[in-house]
Amino acid sequence: MRDWYGRVLGITFTDWGGALFLPQDAAAHAGSATVFSPFKADTDYFAPSDKEFMFNLMVDDLNAILARAKEQGVEPILTMMDEANGSFAHIMDNEGRKIELWQPKPMS
Repeated sequence: MRDWYGRVLGITFTDWGGALFLPQDAAAHAGSATVFSPFKADTDYFAPSDKEFMFNLMVDDLNAILARAKEQGVEPILTMMDEANGSFAHIMDNEGRKIELWQPKPMS
């Protein structure tokens, strides 16, 4: 999994195996936030995944991330550009889990 997330999304992992998403990095993007959003048990929002959850990862350049993913053979299953809260894309990881990529819209 670490290899896939590193190659496809460019996530850098530490020696202890995890990755750090530092608040000062998110703070540089007005309108960004950490989001915890439980869904009802019968939601179909995670489809086509059959997993009980998905990740929402904040990115600073959605188009660049999607280009990197495409180089690795990963195509978005949905894109939602210029929404009220920013731009979004859904991709699937190599275990069939949906990942929502979010580029926050700058607040004016």
